[in-house]
Amino acid sequence: MCAGRVAVISGAGRGLGRCHALALAAAGAAVVVNDLGSGRDGNGQASPVAEEVVSEIRALGGRAVASGHDVADWDASRRLVELAVGEFGRLDVVVNNAGILRDRMLVNMSAEEWDAVMHVHLRGTFALSRWAASHWRERSKAGDEVDARIINTTSPSGLFGKPGQANYGAAKAGIATLTMIAAAELARYGVTVNAVAPVAYTRMTSDLVTDPRAVDELAPEHVSPVVTWLAGPSSREVTGRVFEVSGRRLGVAEPWRHGPSVVPDGVMDPVEVGVTIERLLGQAAPPEPMGGNL
Repeated sequence: MCAGRVAVISGAGRGLGRCHALALAAAGAAVVVNDLGSGRDGNGQASPVAEEVVSEIRALGGRAVASGHDVADWDASRRLVELAVGEFGRLDVVVNNAGILRDRMLVNMSAEEWDAVMHVHLRGTFALSRWAASHWRERSKAGDEVDARIINTTSPSGLFGKPGQANYGAAKAGIATLTMIAAAELARYGVTVNAVAPVAYTRMTSDLVTDPRAVDELAPEHVSPVVTWLAGPSSREVTGRVFEVSGRRLGVAEPWRHGPSVVPDGVMDPVEVGVTIERLLGQAAPPEPMGGNL
């Protein structure tokens, strides 16, 4: 499905990213396995997890190279794109998967905990996407046929909200919106932009998933086939979408929509506003729970 394509996958040393890297390699792609090897909170000494995944891919006959670039660093993201092109001669797919957790209730969250999560998730997704998009725009303007992909990672926490994850949920909501905007902007260059909102049992969620039966049911291997299909040529007509993947269940998330509204004859006073809002809320769909139909 991805024969001859070259993919950069951030956060590919463990969990979902590792599964994505192995799946894309099995589908024929050459893979740049990017990971800093730090703890799930972004701290800790770096470990050679990217090199380990590269060894796995090469042992199976695939092509891969390791990267320790920090995708949230502006120049490092540019160098990561250059690494893919220099090593394999092209770049076709970017999977933005790198992330950390610093969960805390809003009243206890520090500015550093907020900034750290925003830095990795939102800035990291932006920076790597930006440099890849610039590369593809240059190729398109040079007359090359571009059929490229950006696949972002959002979360049900960002789509529906989860207490204790104000920083993470806000970052993931930003990624979902960035997906739609980038899809509209980059279509002219032959680039599609989509996102997955996975529910999977990984190092990031090991203390959040308490039912032992969910370990197999929510294996990250259920998510990677969706990413692999989105990375291939068959998905070229699909863009600006967010796909929910929870175990074996696959769904399409629907973004914000205009709900019921009114156009008053003049300026309403606060009492009229209250009456009007109560009427509109009675007509509107209630907020979706985090689990949704998954």
